Amino acid sequence: MLTDPWQGRDPLACAGVDEVGRGSMFGPVIAGAVVLGQPCLAPLAAVGLTDSKKLTARRRADLVPTIQNLAEAWALGQASAAEIDRHGIRVATEWAMLRAVQKLPRPPQLLLVDGVLPLRCWSGEQVTLVRGDSHCLAIAAASVLAKQARDGLIGELAKSYPGYGLERHAGYGTAQHRQALQDLGPTPLHRLSFLSRVVPCAPGTRAGSP
Repeated sequence: MLTDPWQGRDPLACAGVDEVGRGSMFGPVIAGAVVLGQPCLAPLAAVGLTDSKKLTARRRADLVPTIQNLAEAWALGQASAAEIDRHGIRVATEWAMLRAVQKLPRPPQLLLVDGVLPLRCWSGEQVTLVRGDSHCLAIAAASVLAKQARDGLIGELAKSYPGYGLERHAGYGTAQHRQALQDLGPTPLHRLSFLSRVVPCAPGTRAGSP
């Protein structure tokens, strides 16, 4: 973790933001926004909070209630596959992040954004942090909440769209997923703009899909 990812500000005046699902071919991109007070930083570090990709599914699940109980505030936002197709993944990701931040009880003075791309639709002060989910606990917490929320959602959607293995790969481009797309075609929740190299007839949808 960085010694001061808060840029000298009170952590309560800052919100960490991260997204999950940007590279998936199915479903929404989901973002988390988390505000942490100074007293909860050490406890969260002690229980091993870090980048959600470095944690097992069970560990992430265990961390969710701890984060939710200790955080000053937290919220989730999402952008749909249709929005991704219509406006592009970067714009849709920014909308998911903005929607999460807008659900916080009050606007943060400083937004801490994971990655290198700023949130262009945010008019307030912000800073981007490369590998922020490994360097800033607020971003790491946002990453964990978003990851668990998206995995849970995709797991439920997998019941409506069997045969794609969504419960195993969460919509990412595994060999199993690509083969299923070839055999079954895309569902209404696939990102058609992502599928041009996978499914030649991407504008179609799976027959009988709800």
